[in-house]
Amino acid sequence: MDCRIEPITVSLTGNPNCGKTALFNRLTSARGAVANYPRVTVVPQTTQTHHCGTSLRVVDLPGLYTLNGRLPEECAARDAIHRDRPDVVVNVLDAGALRRSLFLSIQLIEMGRPCVFALNMIDEARGRGIEIDTEALAAALGGPVVETVAVTGAGASEVLDAVVAVAGRATAPTSALRYQPRLEAAIEQVRALILELHPTSSERGESRWLAIKLLEGDSETLEREGDHGQLIALVRDLAAELEREHEHGESCAEIIAHARFQVIDALLARVKRVSGQPPRFARLTHRLDALLLHRWLGLPILAGLMWAMFQATFTFGAIPTVWIGNGVQLVTNVVDAAIPPSMLHDLAVNGVMAGIGGTIVFLPNIMILFFFMAVLSETGYLARAAFLLDRSMRAFGLHGKALIPLIMGFGCNATAVMATRTIESPRARLIAILAAPFVSCSARLPVFILFAGAFFAQWAGTVVFALYGLSMLVSLGAAVLFDRVLVAGEPESFVMELPPYRRPSPAALGYQVWDSAQDFLRKVGGIIVIGSVAIWFLQQYPVAPEGATSQEKLAASYLGQIADTVSPVFAPLGFGRNDNIAILTGLMAKETVVSTYAVLNAEEKGSDGLREAVGRSMTPPVALAFMVFVLLYTPCLTTLAVIRRESGSWRWAGVSLAASLIIAWTLAFAAGRIAGALS
Repeated sequence: MDCRIEPITVSLTGNPNCGKTALFNRLTSARGAVANYPRVTVVPQTTQTHHCGTSLRVVDLPGLYTLNGRLPEECAARDAIHRDRPDVVVNVLDAGALRRSLFLSIQLIEMGRPCVFALNMIDEARGRGIEIDTEALAAALGGPVVETVAVTGAGASEVLDAVVAVAGRATAPTSALRYQPRLEAAIEQVRALILELHPTSSERGESRWLAIKLLEGDSETLEREGDHGQLIALVRDLAAELEREHEHGESCAEIIAHARFQVIDALLARVKRVSGQPPRFARLTHRLDALLLHRWLGLPILAGLMWAMFQATFTFGAIPTVWIGNGVQLVTNVVDAAIPPSMLHDLAVNGVMAGIGGTIVFLPNIMILFFFMAVLSETGYLARAAFLLDRSMRAFGLHGKALIPLIMGFGCNATAVMATRTIESPRARLIAILAAPFVSCSARLPVFILFAGAFFAQWAGTVVFALYGLSMLVSLGAAVLFDRVLVAGEPESFVMELPPYRRPSPAALGYQVWDSAQDFLRKVGGIIVIGSVAIWFLQQYPVAPEGATSQEKLAASYLGQIADTVSPVFAPLGFGRNDNIAILTGLMAKETVVSTYAVLNAEEKGSDGLREAVGRSMTPPVALAFMVFVLLYTPCLTTLAVIRRESGSWRWAGVSLAASLIIAWTLAFAAGRIAGALS
């Protein structure tokens, strides 16, 4: 029995899109984001769990192809394995792409870490006619190999069994994998000198790994060993000798990489067998790609799918929205009758209930939108959309790799900014960081649903689709602007392996939709309640004289005074006092825009009443201008803070803030004028 008090630290690592986070969720009952495209995980996630009485601290690391990566999340994953020294590394392998997966596995073995190998998506591999001898593979790798299907949970318990068993061993098992004799001789020479120079260091167990890193010319390792001139001289002499002997003139790092693949190929020849019959799904994949990635049909198909998604959000969400609205009205009536007339009554009914009720009715629309986004993600279509748009996006200073962060912006701009870590070039990444906040996040969707339903009921879905399309165009246009302003850099190649088409897992779809619903409800119960109370208070004080009208009371209140102060800025757009107030509260969080209208129009009961109240407050051209302004203005405070963190400077957060205000005002003014001229 393991009597250790400290939990076993387990690090999950593997290539991007190998199902690592899906396995992490199964091992720990967590709800990490998953998708059928690479690099969903960009920061390590940690969860505590227990298995057979043993406490486990499980860390989901960002995906990486090699321990020599240069991306921030790749460096974070490498450091978590090398410096933090987990008790066990669970290396998740893609059974259908084993050659690529084993390139990372060999480096983990070189590092000397105790490993458990999870052979994931084994069901898909067998469907493609691939059979793998797991016993022979385990013997070669020096660690247990467990077949898993992460989306169903198959093999998850066996992985934990193996983790506990490996953690309980006194020493890590060794692998018999070796390179060609000349390279091995050079590694051993360097390794022997490392052992001589570090006789008592903890790095003795990593001597082979350090020797290989030195021969590869790893700058960090060379700098760390810079005080040992004899070691550095030996490494340079051996590397130069290997390069001279190599007939293709490759660097020592390239020679080692090729040696790894030679070992992998020899291993796969022993453990992997593929049937000669072409799998049926491969032919289907080819046919689907021929259609969806067609040079002329691909973009219209993408646009049609996006339009259908937003139209369905309105159409399918109409009935449950009415049900929720009726439920909110029923609860409001109960609260109205239960609390006697007083300040507390006004706060509860016209503040809290009005703010919550005016916002929560849009929950079905949020869930439907995220359902369709999850379907596009899980099937593998979003990755193909990135490939499809690569050529178009290069004209705007971006490339297809930036499309995934931009699409993630449909959920949350802060998440989209963090997702730009997948872009290697610092310059291209900065452009993507500044462009991402122009994509319409889900917090803006209730505003569009409210206004589109009030002013453009027959074309509501098309209007919202057009707004989202405009947000993408403005994001790309902003990228052009920043591309001209920033210092020019070298163009970056775009390499992205298209994931296989997959049938969406009901569990995965359910997790993503439920997470979006939980996030929305948390905001309703948190920031929207706080915002509604604050708006109600600012609307009530100072108390207006007896006999004053509702507009006179609002004008005399703190809220009215603040709105009137900024009214000269928004007067050319046609916005009134209530609109100015909603825009100001939206600076904190866009979720509060609708709740602000609900509190200001608290006498209008239910979502239909709020829609009617908003419909009477402005003309359709002004409503369109308001929607365009809300679409594009000022990222929320959370997004600004993330921009500062990811860019490393408040200067770029200030640039994002100023650019969004200027662009939003200008396009809102143009939209209002054009709509007014056409109406």
